[in-house]
Amino acid sequence: MTGRGKRVSLGMLLAVNVAVWSLVIAGGASAHRTAPPDRGARATHPVLSGAAAPDVAPAATAFGAASSAVLVHNFNGVSSLDSAVTNFGAEFEPPDQGLCVGNGFVLEPVNSAFRVYRENGRSLAGPTNVNALFGDGFKQFTSDPRCQYDPATHTWFASILFLNDTFTASRLEIAVRHAADPRGTWTRFKINTTHPGGHGCPCFGDQPLLGIDGQNIYISTNEFSINGPQFNGAQLYVIDKRQLVDGDASPTFVHIGPLRIGRHKAASVQPAITVGFSRAEYLMSSLDPNGTGDNRIGVWAVTNRVLGTHPDPHLQRIIIPSQSYSEPPATAQMGPQSLIDSGDDRMQQVQAIGGRLWGELGTALHAGGGKPVAAAAWFDVAPSLDGGHLSATINRQGYVSSPGNGILYPAIAGDRRGNAAMGFSMSGPDMFPSAGYATIASGQASFGPPIIASPGRGPYFRKSTRWGDYSWAVLDPAAHRVWLANEYIPPRSSQTVDRHQNWGTRVYAVRLPSP
Repeated sequence: MTGRGKRVSLGMLLAVNVAVWSLVIAGGASAHRTAPPDRGARATHPVLSGAAAPDVAPAATAFGAASSAVLVHNFNGVSSLDSAVTNFGAEFEPPDQGLCVGNGFVLEPVNSAFRVYRENGRSLAGPTNVNALFGDGFKQFTSDPRCQYDPATHTWFASILFLNDTFTASRLEIAVRHAADPRGTWTRFKINTTHPGGHGCPCFGDQPLLGIDGQNIYISTNEFSINGPQFNGAQLYVIDKRQLVDGDASPTFVHIGPLRIGRHKAASVQPAITVGFSRAEYLMSSLDPNGTGDNRIGVWAVTNRVLGTHPDPHLQRIIIPSQSYSEPPATAQMGPQSLIDSGDDRMQQVQAIGGRLWGELGTALHAGGGKPVAAAAWFDVAPSLDGGHLSATINRQGYVSSPGNGILYPAIAGDRRGNAAMGFSMSGPDMFPSAGYATIASGQASFGPPIIASPGRGPYFRKSTRWGDYSWAVLDPAAHRVWLANEYIPPRSSQTVDRHQNWGTRVYAVRLPSP
């Protein structure tokens, strides 16, 4: 089965002469939810305050046997307080974790603020309203930021969704900085996602999912009605990377969609962060169309990727059997009776490296015969394009769990040898929401036990209901380590003054197991 799109062009916003490090604090953002739930940021109520500097974590805590991986960096990231002070006191949940790393810099955008750090956690710029990266007004609605540094072109890319003030139009926004340092002028590009005349439209592309390979940037969205319950399926945008890097006024892109798989509308089709050579841009997705669990995953491939004079990328998809998974239950936290939102079982981050695909998702898992807990299901997949036809098999798969505790919003990145690290949030009856990780070596069949990189410093506000909606993992191949970022409860100095929506993020780097 193949899908094809037509050639169109991006609108362009000229690069503005505003450097990231000199931006003024101010701002706004938010969004909603339907089947599959749209997972945008949600504004709550205003508070006023100042921001805090990063702190250093205590030693990591292991929940099982020692790991050969080493925690080499570990610092407090962008927080709910940062988001509030850059958004006129408005509070948002959840953060929607972005992270990109390159040339000794760490850029972390969330709802709705960002900072630039050195690898040791020293803040170089920010907190600044995340809309500054995209040239939007600081009170305009944006959500779901992601970013990626591309070492092949020495370029920073970022994406976000945008809705206008009257909720009658939407767009996908892309920001590009072709420089070693992310502080400075970014060029902005926009794709209209309103889809006039579409079912239930005006519509918007929820939770843009960012992928990259040697030829293009790939962004997948879930198309929802802005003002109604209609879901129109996943949409895929294939955008010429070289033209973005060169600042072309109208870069070529192809829109493929709506996407379908297994006789159902596809949702949350995750394009891969592709490291090195690959014969295709691969994507993965979960299925579970009825929300009752599944034991299959979707593997997708974009071939014929060069977007020349007559671009005609080909999209294939197959369904392969997998271990079982289902929507995870809400997770307990120490202290209040309120539960943490564990999300659903959509596919999270995907990485393509060395002929394998890493993917992961949240799932319900019975551990020790008790009630099911939230856990992470992971997949190490070997795709193939023999004769141009897509096939795939599973090399390894399994679960990461902790009896009585929940593992939330996992993200994986690995190296060419098959070593990998997974980051996640972790919480339980005797644990505040914390940032944790696990690792797997190339010769091992399963991930090691969860390790707490930084324990939560208290409970999540009892009336808050959202967590996530995603974590992030980034491979640093030169240093043989993976950078991870997850939501957790930070020190009080990084929480909102009223302690409502009091989330924080933790940024840390794990040296992978020795080959």
